[in-house]
Amino acid sequence: MVTGGLEKELGDLIVKICNVSNPIPDALLPDAPLIGPDSPLGLDSLDAVEIVVAVQKEYGVHIDAQETGRRVLESLRTLADFIRRQSKAER
Repeated sequence: MVTGGLEKELGDLIVKICNVSNPIPDALLPDAPLIGPDSPLGLDSLDAVEIVVAVQKEYGVHIDAQETGRRVLESLRTLADFIRRQSKAER
């Protein structure tokens, strides 16, 4: 389960913006798939667009190109790592 840090913050943001009606499941590990049939949150490609927009707005990063977006949105960990890398690159 995601217990703290950026991954937890992102999990909370995703639950809020994607209107996940159920609480975050215990199965939501940092490496669990975010999008698709294996996602514990049941998120789809439309949710992915909402996540990208919210993350870009909230964290001031830019997620470009569909292929980059897919890699970044694989899991909470890949998304958090992307944000950390982008934040360091801007310094």
